[in-house]
Order: sequence, then structure tokens, then C-alpha cells
Amino acid sequence: MSESLLIPKLGNTVEDVTIIEWMVEDGAQVTKGQEVLEIETDKSTFAVEATADGYIHFGPYDTGDVVPVFTVVAIIGDKDDVFPSEESAESPAEEAEPVQKEAPAAPEPTVAPAAATESADGRLAVSPRARHLAEKKGVNLTQVTPTGPEGRIIERDVLAHLEQRPAITPVARKMAEEAGLDVEGLVGTGIGGRITKKDVEAAIAARGPEPAHDVPAAMPAAPAPLPAGDVLERKPLTGIRKIIAQRMGESVHTTARVTLVMEADVTEFVAMRQRLKAQVAEAWGFAPGYNDLLGFIVARLLRQFPYMNARLTPDAIEYMARVNLGMAVDTERGLVVPNIKDADKKSLREFGAAFRELVKQARSGRISPDHLTGGTFTITSLGAFDVDAFTPVINMPEAAILGVGRIAPKPVVRDGEIVVREMMTLSLVFDHRLVDGAPAARFQRELKRYLEEPYLILALV
Repeated sequence: MSESLLIPKLGNTVEDVTIIEWMVEDGAQVTKGQEVLEIETDKSTFAVEATADGYIHFGPYDTGDVVPVFTVVAIIGDKDDVFPSEESAESPAEEAEPVQKEAPAAPEPTVAPAAATESADGRLAVSPRARHLAEKKGVNLTQVTPTGPEGRIIERDVLAHLEQRPAITPVARKMAEEAGLDVEGLVGTGIGGRITKKDVEAAIAARGPEPAHDVPAAMPAAPAPLPAGDVLERKPLTGIRKIIAQRMGESVHTTARVTLVMEADVTEFVAMRQRLKAQVAEAWGFAPGYNDLLGFIVARLLRQFPYMNARLTPDAIEYMARVNLGMAVDTERGLVVPNIKDADKKSLREFGAAFRELVKQARSGRISPDHLTGGTFTITSLGAFDVDAFTPVINMPEAAILGVGRIAPKPVVRDGEIVVREMMTLSLVFDHRLVDGAPAARFQRELKRYLEEPYLILALV
């Protein structure tokens, strides 16, 4: 009997993954525990291991395809086994598709359905493989006649629809897609009824200007297409960049953001770090950096100011029992925010070692989902890029984020004289729905005090 190979659940927020590449050939012999497939989430890449010994047979998924978690992508069994089609067996993923709801009662068997039935929330009942094929071929599922159980559209329905769909030239199809035009109802004037560029242009002109629609704030409306020569490169909004765009847009338009900007004289802080570096670098195996020291201080201050270590739910503000400090990391794939669990309970050495390990994992794309979820407060720094101050975006559902600018010598007045001191700008962005300005300022002022008088750190341990 064959064993199903499915996409595992990778954290509470991961609903689908992108197939990067198969690490074995279709039909190859594999052993249990062997890495056979590489997949990508919005933040990292992972290897899927074989669940049994035997011969692996791939499903209908290609490199670059996006599939829901729990989707069966292959089977492992005998050499002559084949991946089952939807007509012969329903995949467990059919029942596990996150957006799918229970379909209404099946129609009378003597009456052929004319269109797919809808679930209680108005969504079509479509199997994952049928949806995948429809998206790949640009099929409007509302035009497909379902033959699956309880009025569900399955793969063979999409294939049948493709055979009946009018032929269209590649240029015409691209033009229709860019204009958001459904080609299903067009009548082609080309050879054999083929839809041409001229037919699409006529349909767009006949449609006239479209009425304005409300556009979700997180994703802007599509701009008017430009001539091909005016665009240097067109990079699809997919993967991690798409997730960042959605989440940052949601944060900006959902939270009541307020930014407090405060300068700190970190001359003594810099000197302390230099002395500490000289004393412990060899024993620790790394030189403690400013991020280590800053994170160490912030984690302990969050215990004193629990309202900064909070999140908002629909009916309450929740103050978190653990301090899981997020540290933003710049990677080739985009911004990643791993968090150090129980950061307030770690020594400076433990904090620094944990931070370096997370940075290594994040930049290699092999970080565990557990380290990307559950954060309670975030620190992000652009000091390495000579940025003095900036307004970071809150990492929802957290209450706040701290932006850290560069350390730079500046002339300041001390005891009536102008002297040069090392200065740093702290930008605290918080959600006013959870925290008021004065309490947030007290937290920031206390952080400034520890940076300006670093010997006080001894009282935090």
C-alpha cells in the first residue's frame, strides 16, 4: 500500500507554500527520512522528508506552484504505482483546503448542474488540484460545469472546459489579463473563431470606463499599464515580498501609530562596549555588539513596562507572560524577524549567541517557523546604513517596535560648553489603541537612561 507525501503544517500562520524543487527524480527509490522536496514559505525554505521506504511518484505540481499545506504532492509505494487522479481517489488535501467550506446538499442526480455550487460564505466548492489548474490556465471557475461530489469542481471539469474554450492568441490573452477582461464570452474573428488582439481591443473599448471600486488598503489598485519600453523589469509580487507588502500595508492602515523620537548620549555606552569586547571576545567566541547590549536592556525593561509587551485582540488587550524579542534581520530574500524566546531570562552571552544563530539561520533560509512566530516586541536597526532616524512599521499584533539609528559624533551642549559626544536616535513606534503617549515615553526615557549610564545595567541582571 502506498504512503502519501503531503505538505506539512509549518507554523500557525503558514497556509500555503511554494514548491522550489524536487530533490529526487520522479519514480526514484527513496528511504524514510530522506529529503525529497524543497519548499518555501513566506519567510524560509524547508526540506520535506520521505515518509516511507519505496518508490516516489509525483503529483501534478510543478516548480513554482503554490499549494496549500496538507496537500498530497506525491505517493511512496511500489515501482509500478501511479499518483491517483481525482476521478479515482480524493486527496486528503481536498478536505483540508483552508479556504474551502462545506458545500450545500448535492442536486438531484437526474439534473446536470449548470454551474458550480457555492458554500455558505459565497465561495465556490473547488478541489485544490482543480483550482491549481484553473489558475495556471487562466480559467474563470464560475464558467466551469462541476461533476464532482456535492457540486464540487474537480480537475476533469477544468480540463473539459479547456477543450471547449475558444482559442486565443498569446498577445490577446496577455492583453485581456492586463485589462481584467474575461475572455469566456468573446467571439473571435480570427481563423477558426480564434480570439485576436483586435477582438480584445474592441471588447475593452465597448466595456467603457469601469465604475470605481473600494480597494483594500493593504494592496493598492493596479496602475495603468505602461509601454513595454518604459519598464526596465517586471518582477511578480510573490513569495516573501508579497507577504511583506500585505502585512506592512495591513499594519499601516490598521494600527493607530504614534512615533516618539528621542536622542541618547551613548558616549559611555560605546566606551563600555569597547572595554567589554576586549575582555570577553576570546572567551565567548564572539565580540558583543550594540544589538546584543540593546536587546539585553530592552528585554529586561519590558518586564518593568508590561504594557509595552502586549497585543490587541478583538475584545481585549493581552499582556504577554513571556518576552520574545524580535530582532529584524536583512536577508537576500527580504526582511525576516526571528525572535529570541524568553530573552529577558538570558545572560548577555546567551543572548548574543542566540541572536547570532538566528541571523545565520535566517540568512541561509533555513530558520524554524517557531522562531518566526510568537514575538512580543521588535527592535529594528538601520544604523549600519548611516540612517539617523526612521519610522518602522509595527510587527502586528505587537504593541510597538523600536527603530535604532546610527551612532555618530555630534556637537552638544554640556555644562554650558559645546562638546562632541556620541549620539544615537531612538524611534519608538507604538499602537495608540493599546498604549498612550505618556506611558510609552516613560519606557523610552528609561531606555535612554540605561544607554547614557550603562553601569545601571548591573541592576537589571
